[in-house]
Amino acid sequence: MVNRNIPLVRQVVQEILSGIEAGNLARDNGILPSETELSQRFGVSRATIREALSQLEQRAVVIRRHGVGTFVAPQPPRIDAGLEELESLETLARRIGLETHMGDPLIEERVATPAEADCLLLPLETRVLAISRVIMTGQRPIAYLIDIVPTTVLGRERLERDFRGSVLDLFIRRGDLALSYSRTDILIESADEHIARKLHLQLGDPVHKLKAQLYTRDGRVIDYSISYFVPGYFHFHVIRRVGQQA
Repeated sequence: MVNRNIPLVRQVVQEILSGIEAGNLARDNGILPSETELSQRFGVSRATIREALSQLEQRAVVIRRHGVGTFVAPQPPRIDAGLEELESLETLARRIGLETHMGDPLIEERVATPAEADCLLLPLETRVLAISRVIMTGQRPIAYLIDIVPTTVLGRERLERDFRGSVLDLFIRRGDLALSYSRTDILIESADEHIARKLHLQLGDPVHKLKAQLYTRDGRVIDYSISYFVPGYFHFHVIRRVGQQA
């Protein structure tokens, strides 16, 4: 199991997660093997097992009961999203009955970075609203969302008056922007220090990352967004049509 390029605790975390998902680690009552048994199974120290279980407890994957054992936690509802149709996280969560709320948003009016201006297809020195916020279910962060919007499209006063967490839903409620489509890149990344802190993850934990440009019918990009999602709460899929047969 040892891979010298990956911290040992993280390897154990992944092995335990894989065992839980495969259904071959927990007993019928959901209890995991003892720390000693896990230590022998994975060939690591009990201290390493203890730290791995602590990290999994922080991620709400397991529940540890003193003097009883460690149990697989009940799994939360998972958002299963097809990416063919553009919908907000709030809409997707509402559909499966998952209650979400927004942490305090950070709203900053500034000049776009060169990369942001390029993604917005706008000149350098374009002024934008940068809107970042954490989306939570209960006390658990499940997503960190960043939107970059030209101030010619959305002013700070209107944002602060109408914003409920989703820039897309705000645009849809306005009804004056003739939205057309989103071009989205789908990535898996390791959480850096900033993202790990926002989503209560360990440094290097995998996260889903979506980078998107929202287009209007006249070809303008009115929103450039970067979204990070905690695995376990989200499953993304794409329906692909069979190409023309020879």
